Amino acid sequence: MKMHFCIPVSQQRPDALGGRYVLYSVYLDGFLFCKVRYSQLHRWNEQLKRVFGNCLPPFPPKYYLAMTTSMADERRDQLEQYLQNVTMDPNMLRSDVFVDFLKLVQLVVSHNVGLCQELLGYFGLFLIQFCKEGRLSVVKKLADFELPYVSLRSSEVENCKVGLRKWYLDPSLDARLMDCRTAVDLIYMQAIQDIEKEWAKPTEVQRQKLEALQKEDNQTKFLELAREVRHYGYVQLEPCTCDHPKPGCQALLSVGNDEISCCITLPDNQTLDVTFQMDRVKCWQVTFLGTLLDTDGPQQTLNQNLELRFQYCEDSHWRWFVIYTKQAFLLSSCLKKMISEKTVKQAAENPEMQIEVPEQGKSKKYHIQQNQKDYSSFPPRKSKTKIAEVDCGFGNVKEDL
Repeated sequence: MKMHFCIPVSQQRPDALGGRYVLYSVYLDGFLFCKVRYSQLHRWNEQLKRVFGNCLPPFPPKYYLAMTTSMADERRDQLEQYLQNVTMDPNMLRSDVFVDFLKLVQLVVSHNVGLCQELLGYFGLFLIQFCKEGRLSVVKKLADFELPYVSLRSSEVENCKVGLRKWYLDPSLDARLMDCRTAVDLIYMQAIQDIEKEWAKPTEVQRQKLEALQKEDNQTKFLELAREVRHYGYVQLEPCTCDHPKPGCQALLSVGNDEISCCITLPDNQTLDVTFQMDRVKCWQVTFLGTLLDTDGPQQTLNQNLELRFQYCEDSHWRWFVIYTKQAFLLSSCLKKMISEKTVKQAAENPEMQIEVPEQGKSKKYHIQQNQKDYSSFPPRKSKTKIAEVDCGFGNVKEDL
């Protein structure tokens, strides 16, 4: 799974001997992940080098004299580019050295709740904000190596908790979990919660049947019927803004089952339901808009002024649609997950389908469908305005299921 690391700020701190050192704030998908020193990253690079040798991207060199401000900024940019390049290589992401350094913790959580180990990939930890009037908002999906408590404390989001939710967007995958009692309990509780919070939208007849099955505690029948409910298993985003059909329209997005479902409020307060099918999405891109704040600014400003734009085929023409949302990284993760699930399903149905794993630095093409390219890259920061971009495309099929 591709990730976006950035190091927008650094701080000078006094050490115990009267000198000073630089502490780098590393952000993952727009949220503070950790603060590290150059020496810690240098030791990690040496460990990776013993495993991967010359395949590693260049690591910023040591300075043996005091650094000037420009030298410190240059090193920060180089470290950021190093992290982005390392995480572009799926082999490194799967390596024990990478995982050990970044503290894999979900095995511990799953063991405590009794979840079968082979089903770990179907669930994930999320930062979830409890809003007014009982609403929920998924802030972000935690990476496997993130420490939930540290991520929770560093998020600086009010009324935020760590929640365990299923991490797949194809409702038919429920069938694979039916033999595990803990897994069934988890998806059953989530289904009830999603219906209560109106993320899933049953008809009145469906609601009555579901309530009867819930009273009977018939989880299997409940989930079978729930899979027929509109937006069952979808992730709903906070109200946002889009440019369709006119710039500045308010929208409510639900993502799942190989589609992006949008309820758009028009300037005359009429609503328009629009559905974008993922098999007609060519690529997408997440972009930071504006300037990142300095170290003393509130952390959550990194998660503001984001846009996700995707290229979509409509009436045989390709055009770009733009969504302005602070949950752009979460939306991007959902799109990647749907592409991954569809690719795995296609491979199971067609064992002869080829998926090429490109070498680092070369263009990425997959024998899935024609004219679908992967624009996944993390371009270096080009100016001091600190505008970062993340490109994610249809060819991105290396999600873990």
